[in-house]
Amino acid sequence: MAHQSDLIETDILKYLKTQEEKDLLRFITCGSVDDGKSTLIGRLLYDSKLIFEDQLEAITADSKKVGTQGDDIDLALLVDGLQAEREQGITIDVAYRFFSTEKRKFIVADTPGHEQYTRNMATGASTAEVAVILIDARRGILTQTRRHSFIVSLLGIKHVILAVNKMDLVDFDQATFEQIEQDYRAFAAELGLNDIQAIPLSALTGDNVFSRTDAADWYSGPSLLEILETIDVTTDLASAPFRMPVQWVNRPNLDFRGFSGTIASGTIKPGDNVMVSPSEKASSIKTISTFDGDLGVAVAGQSVTLVLNDEIDISRGDLMGDIENSPQQTDQFAAHILWMHEEELLPERQYLMKIGPKTVVAVVTELKHEINVNSLEHTAAKTVKLNEVAYVNFSLDHAIAYDPYKENRETGAFILIDRFSNATVGCGMIDFGLRRATNLGWHEMDVGKASRAKQKNQKACTLWFTGLSGSGKSTVANAIEKKLQAMGRHTYLLDGDNVRHGLNRDLGFTDADRVENVRRVAEVSALFVDAGMIVLSSFISPFRDERRMAREMLEDGEFFEVFVDTPLEVCEQRDPKGLYVKARAGEIKNFTGIDSDYEPPINAEIVLKSAEYGVEELADQVLASLKERGYI
Repeated sequence: MAHQSDLIETDILKYLKTQEEKDLLRFITCGSVDDGKSTLIGRLLYDSKLIFEDQLEAITADSKKVGTQGDDIDLALLVDGLQAEREQGITIDVAYRFFSTEKRKFIVADTPGHEQYTRNMATGASTAEVAVILIDARRGILTQTRRHSFIVSLLGIKHVILAVNKMDLVDFDQATFEQIEQDYRAFAAELGLNDIQAIPLSALTGDNVFSRTDAADWYSGPSLLEILETIDVTTDLASAPFRMPVQWVNRPNLDFRGFSGTIASGTIKPGDNVMVSPSEKASSIKTISTFDGDLGVAVAGQSVTLVLNDEIDISRGDLMGDIENSPQQTDQFAAHILWMHEEELLPERQYLMKIGPKTVVAVVTELKHEINVNSLEHTAAKTVKLNEVAYVNFSLDHAIAYDPYKENRETGAFILIDRFSNATVGCGMIDFGLRRATNLGWHEMDVGKASRAKQKNQKACTLWFTGLSGSGKSTVANAIEKKLQAMGRHTYLLDGDNVRHGLNRDLGFTDADRVENVRRVAEVSALFVDAGMIVLSSFISPFRDERRMAREMLEDGEFFEVFVDTPLEVCEQRDPKGLYVKARAGEIKNFTGIDSDYEPPINAEIVLKSAEYGVEELADQVLASLKERGYI
């Protein structure tokens, strides 16, 4: 809602022009639960007279039903819109509100204080320029205060307003305020947060929110609104090197070809030289087109279409940059990540990484450490759980163009996406590219996979047997190998138990170790296929992601997923090694089918019903499938 003005009635065009020319400030309110974040935003809107009469009437009625202020109006209800939020008196989702004053326009994000909603707080902070961190004067700095402050620093927010709230409940005691400010500044210095303005206030009564109060006559600083209206958030984006991720190749007809996107940093004008990454092709700007006509210059934040003087190959996801200060390129880098999903991050599992408009496949190759947000200590870990922060190394299937996050928030940030559910599971900030040896290349050999397979009178492939323990995977695979040997075929059988005596003897049975177990076996299987062999890999391999990873290491048609589909109760009846009995008794942890999940294949090439057919019949079914496809 816009600030009330007489121009609305007298000269609406002039009023709209003044609104257009105001600069926009994005800020968040954060801190621990019940520190008064929603009430503070409600107070700003209420005192600015930015609430419609019907809104005020609705909030007044709701305050009597679900409010927390007795017969008084509960201003937090202006922001807390979810039914659960009103019933519990808390913020769950991120609530965005727009308002303006005569000096500035604002978009404020009210972020939740509970630990389980930390991911929501990070979402709100990702585009903010200022963080208003609230602290209850009665409770001081809490765990979630530290957590939110750490994320604020991690996401590159440089300006912090320390709002010591509920000062009316401690009689605006100066010593209390100064002690909290001193403690917070000491903690914030460890995070690199130096631009901090502290203010004592009461969101409930409005003291020092919209205007200064006599209740704290010892405080001579500005009110919260005065700080928000005057704080200098001028960034270096305009003077930073030019960057524009290409979001769309604009080709409305044969005579026009432009590249559309939002300028992430820097300025650009006709005649400037640019380089396109990752191709590193160079050209110069011919025109800068917009809906309202061509521009003489464009700056960070503007959405434009750039027309070049040369016809070079550019696609969605490419990054256009300053030719003299071009972005870096890498397929491996170190980064901070915040995990945002109930299912933990597993190293070596494949995720989709979206950086700007470009999407690549990414795996965490090394989890270097987790970060304790309270003590800032680095601790060892094998996985990353919901709302945890970690420092990791990534490897990508394609090189990306980027800038370190500390230099450019727009081209150094990314999100991680689950490949099956398409859910956003994490966000990250690139620290630096990993410098790998540049003298390594792929040495081409005269003898290749095709000639090796032809020598053996077969087509190389991997038969990947998956199923529960006791389903009969290894028994069937063994029978198939014997039949193939009798036919003169060249094979190798990789068995889940056998490889753990050597290659994978250092791995346990946690989800993270299971992923690494399958990754190593998939690499070995790919090497045997390259040798022209028919490989039989028999592993529980419980996760679809890792079976997909194994498939993608081979060429199309070289991977056959063989699902030995045996009901759990049948596997337990067989229980050849007595493992289910021990798992049921709690003697074996992380046992697939009991206390660890198994994700059955969705579209396996071959499905074997081992509860319905004998071993020889199942083996013949697989051989018949191979013959039909021309592999033997």
